[in-house]
Amino acid sequence: MSHLSLSSMRQFLYSSISSINQNKLNGMIAEIDLRNTLNDLGFSKRISPGGWIVRNVGPEVFGHHTSVFFPETIKVGEDYPENRTFEEPPRALHTICATMHQIGIYSYYCIPVVIRDDDYTSVKWYSTQLGIPSQDSYHPFPENLKNYGERTRNYNFLRYKSDSSMIPEVAVPEEFSKEHIRVHFQNKFMCEMSDIDAIFWGEQYTYPIEIKEKTAAEDKQIGEYFEIEIEPFISIAKLFSRRENYESIFFIREAEDNRTKNKSKWWFTTLNKIRQDFDRISGQICNSKCNRKNGVIRISKDFFHPLNRNQLTSL
Repeated sequence: MSHLSLSSMRQFLYSSISSINQNKLNGMIAEIDLRNTLNDLGFSKRISPGGWIVRNVGPEVFGHHTSVFFPETIKVGEDYPENRTFEEPPRALHTICATMHQIGIYSYYCIPVVIRDDDYTSVKWYSTQLGIPSQDSYHPFPENLKNYGERTRNYNFLRYKSDSSMIPEVAVPEEFSKEHIRVHFQNKFMCEMSDIDAIFWGEQYTYPIEIKEKTAAEDKQIGEYFEIEIEPFISIAKLFSRRENYESIFFIREAEDNRTKNKSKWWFTTLNKIRQDFDRISGQICNSKCNRKNGVIRISKDFFHPLNRNQLTSL
């Protein structure tokens, strides 16, 4: 047997996640629900798994090389032996990564093996590069990435004591897989690293996306609005761009009530839509539709579209 149990995954997350609060838990569930919603709308092949984007650090080389990697989700109780067959990555992911390759982002799909049964310390990863003209074989990951400075001193990434029992069972495998490959990479290399909720392949752009659960509030000046942290939203878009017209999508699962978090519906907006409301010179001034304070902005619902097939097709 070469499997991992739910308790083993939770044990790792107990040490790897610095803190777990209700907002983080709501976000995990929202990510799962968005994928199910897009599947129901016929867009499951347009969205990537979650993953990480990394840039090299250090004098004279900072940001010169950018990579993104997507881990296969390790399912509870399923065998991942050393001699397993390394399956072909999802075909749609090839297309998404080909677009990123054109702007200088190197993309990898990562597959796990479990050497010792139910031992998360024995998980090893192998990766294949996507988005290139020829088919790549699988290589030990992250040793096959040569453009990042190796860590010269050990760093304890498993030093926390967060209550991983709070994480819903359905969200544990994906969260574990993303966290494990993050620690696996950072144990070897120094880098700047950012979380990717997913990437959406549209007709106009390949969009990095942010997924949140929010409750709408109301203001006399702007009416109903959502509060979002704008800086991470913009930063992840910039990482995916070599041009000024960088773009990204913000998906919000609206909860009608803060106490019960009853799902109302899905909304989305794009970064360019938000930027229409910003002073393009200072980036600080908003008009009556948008108020900014401490990196959090209030965005009127007028700037959001309901999530449906027609709206997605227009992206």
